[in-house]
This record gives sequence, C-alpha cells and structure tokens, in this order.
Amino acid sequence: MFYAVRKGRRPGVYSSWDECRDQVDGYGYASFRKFESEEDAWDFANGESSRSTGRYTDVYTDGCCSNNGRRDARAGTGVYWGPDHPLNVSERLPGRQTNQRAEINAATRAVQQARSQNITKLNIHTDSKFTIDGMTKWVPNWERNGWKTSTGKDVVNKEDFQRLTNLSEGMDIKWTHVPGHAGCKGNEAADRLAREGAGKP
Repeated sequence: MFYAVRKGRRPGVYSSWDECRDQVDGYGYASFRKFESEEDAWDFANGESSRSTGRYTDVYTDGCCSNNGRRDARAGTGVYWGPDHPLNVSERLPGRQTNQRAEINAATRAVQQARSQNITKLNIHTDSKFTIDGMTKWVPNWERNGWKTSTGKDVVNKEDFQRLTNLSEGMDIKWTHVPGHAGCKGNEAADRLAREGAGKP
C-alpha cells in the first residue's frame, strides 16, 4: 500500500503508515489517503484526481553527474517506465557533462520513446524543477528574446532545450515535480538508472 500526504509536515508518498502518521499527526487540516497504486497516490499528493491523469502515460526521468563542474565529471540519464519495462533507459550522457544537461536529456529521451510508441499524452515525473521551469516558463521568453536570458546572455543549455521543445511539438505533455530521494519508487528507479548510465564508457 502507498500512503499519500497532500497536506502535512512533508507532503509526498510513503510506503508505511508509521511514516505517513509522522507527517499528519497533530497537523492542522492534514490531508492524506491510502492507495494501492503508487501513481494514484502521487496524483492525490500533487492535488489531482486519478481521473484527470488517467489518459496520460506516466514516465519517470532523472539525470545525474558525479564531479559536476569539474574536468572529470561523468553524467548519465535514466528513464523509467515500470518494473522490467523494455523501454527503460540507462545511458551515458554524450557531450558536455553536467547535471542540468543530464536532466534535460533524460526527459528528451522519454519524449523520443513516447513518439516511437505513438504515445501523444505523456506525464513526465522528474525531480528537476530546472527542467520543468525551463519547459513551462522560460523557453517561450527565450524564443521571443532570440534565446537570450533576461540579462542578455546566451542561454547555456540552448541546444538541449531546443531539441526537447521541437520533439514535444504536437504532444500533450504534463510536467509533474516529484521530490528527489523522498521515497517515490519511480523516481528512485530513474535515479538508479541514471547513476548506472554515468558509469558507462
């Protein structure tokens, strides 16, 4: 069973009642429920009903980079569709090795795969607020400003965001933020795949 906390000390999804109780006991107007499905639990925790997301296909993406910002940095991407799913991805990131590029490219990989499977409605779960804000807030402004930031500088990850934006054309993509390392099995699986990818040649 999965225990979803929508309003509590630390909203999220927990795998035991004891963990859930710690978040809601004595918390004013706490909101929590028990679910058999982790996806439904996260829908509730994020303030949505399972009916509203039922037509979307869920995928979890993550990127990682050891020694981020240094010459010996190693980055990897992970895409998790489900237990032993044939589309699960664990890859080394090509090109510049940074954590942000890994996060963006993990989402890009998921969109590529969705297109190959004729999936048009995709719910991308990621712990990268940077990727979500980039795709939902910043890209439209960057496009209007000739891919310059508000301070007039070049957008650092321009090519990566352009590629993801172009691939997303015509698709109905929902971006769902999940807190990293907070017990979400899908996120933890994507993180594990990304770390394995970073270790590849």
